[in-house]
Amino acid sequence: MKVDTKLTPQKLLKKANRVFELAGQKIRAVDATWDSARGTPVFTVKGRYTSRGWTEWTQGFQFGMAFLQYDATGDQSMLRLGREKTVRYMASHVSHVGVHDHGFNNISTYGNLRRLMLEGRIPHSADELNFAELALKVSGAVQAARHATTNCRTPWSPVDGAPATSGLVPSGYLYSFNGPHSLFSDTIRSLRSLVLAHRLGHSLMGEGDKPINLLHRAIEHAATTARFNVFFGQGRDSYDVRGRVVHESIFNRNDGQFRCPSSQQGYSPFTTWTRGAAWVICGYAEQLEYLDVVPGAELDAVGGRGAVTDLFLETARAACDYYIDGYSSKDGVPYWDSAALNSHRLGDVTKKLADPFNPWEPVDSSAAAIAAQGFLRLGHYLTARGEKVAGRKYFQAGLTIANTLFDEPYLSTDAKHQGLLLHSVYHRPNGWDYVPPGQKVPCGESCMWGDYHALELALFISRLAAGKYYTFF
Repeated sequence: MKVDTKLTPQKLLKKANRVFELAGQKIRAVDATWDSARGTPVFTVKGRYTSRGWTEWTQGFQFGMAFLQYDATGDQSMLRLGREKTVRYMASHVSHVGVHDHGFNNISTYGNLRRLMLEGRIPHSADELNFAELALKVSGAVQAARHATTNCRTPWSPVDGAPATSGLVPSGYLYSFNGPHSLFSDTIRSLRSLVLAHRLGHSLMGEGDKPINLLHRAIEHAATTARFNVFFGQGRDSYDVRGRVVHESIFNRNDGQFRCPSSQQGYSPFTTWTRGAAWVICGYAEQLEYLDVVPGAELDAVGGRGAVTDLFLETARAACDYYIDGYSSKDGVPYWDSAALNSHRLGDVTKKLADPFNPWEPVDSSAAAIAAQGFLRLGHYLTARGEKVAGRKYFQAGLTIANTLFDEPYLSTDAKHQGLLLHSVYHRPNGWDYVPPGQKVPCGESCMWGDYHALELALFISRLAAGKYYTFF
């Protein structure tokens, strides 16, 4: 990837405003035609949103986009839409015990509603704030209840890839919808639900009325994800490259032992499914920001502030460095997997612009949109701590990706197409993505998470241009 060092948030404002203009059209188009009896809109086929029964993890993005659009433009109709549909349709997602997606569904809706009120962007209402915060408390606890333990008992640090004398113990994780044996990289961004519920003073009550600390459970999950889903090129990982991310880790539930890497949506357990890497980049960067508001005493039971921060920071940097240097195209958009079957036919993708219309492997613009926000947040975080060179590298990488996505062929300008961000991929191994006539791989379509994160990225950049930083908490 070639990082553009001359870009600024201000220089991207015109493109960001174009994103808002188009997003309003797309949100209204989906709302006007979508029948809730069909489930949740997931991705487009021939330009129209359709559903795909697997897990209901995208509805929060659908209605969350309305809140983001109101935030960006002040369009009162979008605020009404977000409020009305959140009340009508999101309650089941708050108490959904079968998914690992609470941070996606509920932070995008109830979380955005709360944030807008606390920022003074909408009038304060004690009843509405209590309503949103109760939903967020319950959501965080329900997500935290999807917990499995590992047999790891030794503190570990990624700095040397070996057991450490002090640090975090990767002793548990929040398991995916696949079952208690499965740890997904995706879930790192769903940790937002746990830590926000903790910030609101909530805990998960277990057997015998034992309270379970939601922050500690989130950190435990992040430590396990870093230990088994991210590779550091040394120690146990000396056979692999630093920053590679595996989609899934498998554990033996009889004894909690780690068994092997796996992948549901990537090409293999030994390549990087790029959207999984994007979740890692964005998720750890956001958690680092949250740690700054956590009193140090609350971290003592999980290794202390230094150990937690060092782990999160090294994990985020490793994944970011591999994204930039290892597999992303010159313009910052990755293909769906770092080394899928026909990747070699594309040549050295790091030195060429991504080609969404190539005949060999599809790109995934949704991974780029997710990662871009993580790059910006990590860059801002490091710069604020005096690491200006590294901070600038990551921050400019985020702007470079946004500059690519906020233009054609990725930005959807066709009024007949309901998607906002084109050329995303959902599940390549399952063959769910639409392949247009005359093409050999999926292209030209959108997905709900890609649209949401593209809009969120545009909003974030517009806030940066105005000197108004914001976080999910």
